[in-house]
Amino acid sequence: MQVKKVVTYVAVAFVIFYLFTRPEQAAAAVNGVFDGIFNGANQLATFFSRVLA
Repeated sequence: MQVKKVVTYVAVAFVIFYLFTRPEQAAAAVNGVFDGIFNGANQLATFFSRVLA
């Protein structure tokens, strides 16, 4: 359990470091994640609309 807590702290520290040292790349990465989620939701909506039609 202790290892999980240490890994979580290291990951959070890395994210904060990345945000402060490369904010443009971090913003692009977040935009990419949200674009992927949005695209996936659209594909699911298309699938279900075609299945139910």
